[in-house]
Amino acid sequence: MNSITINPHAAHPTSLVALAKSIVRNRQLILQMIQREVVGRYKGSAMGMAWSFFNPVLMLVVYTFVFSEVFKSRWGEIGGDDSKTQFAVVLFVGMIVLNLFSEVINRAPGLILSNINYVKKVVFPIEILPVVATGAALFHNLISLGVLITAFVLFNGYVHWTIVFIPLVLLPLIIVTLGLAWILASLGVFLRDVGQAIGVITTVLMFLSPVFYPVTAVPERFRPFIMANPLTFIIEQAREVLIWGHLPNWFGLGIYTCAATIVAWAGYAWFQKTRKGFADVL
Repeated sequence: MNSITINPHAAHPTSLVALAKSIVRNRQLILQMIQREVVGRYKGSAMGMAWSFFNPVLMLVVYTFVFSEVFKSRWGEIGGDDSKTQFAVVLFVGMIVLNLFSEVINRAPGLILSNINYVKKVVFPIEILPVVATGAALFHNLISLGVLITAFVLFNGYVHWTIVFIPLVLLPLIIVTLGLAWILASLGVFLRDVGQAIGVITTVLMFLSPVFYPVTAVPERFRPFIMANPLTFIIEQAREVLIWGHLPNWFGLGIYTCAATIVAWAGYAWFQKTRKGFADVL
């Protein structure tokens, strides 16, 4: 079948309505590509998809041993004999949030570069590529959440009912991650160094996020910098509903969601405006 050529310099809609329509219109394609990405990651391995379950299990075991037995770490809110295993669970929540964000952000600069044919020849909605990358990362994130919940039940014998709010806690992070992914996917076409820089930035964010330590452990004069990290609020809220059994900060989530939506729209608009030049560079 001959591919259908299009004008790569044609203008593209930039509104949130257009974005929503594109996602709804291409939902089947998005799901198929997410499935292909997830399956393709483990293609050729003996255990196949089972690795998506065993990877977080192995990481949780490693965290439990290293931080509870080697470093003898304790979390501020945790006390008693169970504090060793509980520290690993609290840390794992932070890693789940961090991995969801960093997996998409690290891949974003190369999304267009690795799909050049979609840009030049075939009628293909390339704006969904960051959505596909986010969906694949979310799949692995859900597996990790399942492992976390199972470990929490094994360690404690119960699970907090507030766990039902975790989708609402992660939603604004998913939205802002999508917005940044659109920006980075575009920049990655014109500035090839972006991919290298993002790897450094996500590593810095890991240590400037309350993953391995509580916010209360940070000196007062440095806390504003930690709180300015977009991951900090989500990590803290995820722990509130998963570990401590508290309701989320609804006002904070509302503000975060509004800001995330603005970032997502700006990222999408930037991507749509700059995609006219992709074919020239590629």
